[in-house]
Amino acid sequence: KRIQNSQKLEWKFIMHNSSQHQAGPEWSESPEDQPITTILFLCTGNSCRSQMAEGWARHFFDHKFTIYSAGIETHGLNPNAVLVMSESGIDISTQKSQHIDEFEEMSLDLIVTVCGHAHENCPVLFQESPVIHRGFPDPPKLAADESDAERKLGHYRDVRDMIKSYVETQLIVDLESAIK
Repeated sequence: KRIQNSQKLEWKFIMHNSSQHQAGPEWSESPEDQPITTILFLCTGNSCRSQMAEGWARHFFDHKFTIYSAGIETHGLNPNAVLVMSESGIDISTQKSQHIDEFEEMSLDLIVTVCGHAHENCPVLFQESPVIHRGFPDPPKLAADESDAERKLGHYRDVRDMIKSYVETQLIVDLESAIK
């Protein structure tokens, strides 16, 4: 089953250990009857920002949504993104850099572009899917002029934390708005 655009959802936020939020639709059916909501994070190379967003979304919502990331190009996983996500307890090392064309036949409930280039170049074939732009700075570009390894990683950590904040607090709002 898929969520239809006309179906209104009511969201229930649950506190866990008073520090971690989880969100999801409140359904009357049994869990196996729940609709599958599919979210795709899109950036230029699917190497850093979209990978981090996929990792955070899986961490917070894997039990509620099907989550992917892709790029309009593929650059492979950025090892610094893998490292800083692991510092937060999120393992993205098994994720792979995927091209947007791999999702051509898939119905997506929401596409979140995480960089301006991807937003401006989001393929026409996804006109049926709602697209929301939430741009984040590019860690490799921010770190390019740094000679100190720890300062380089600091840029990745800053962006990691921005993406975490978005996924944890705003993604559900964006999804709800997209499917109304």
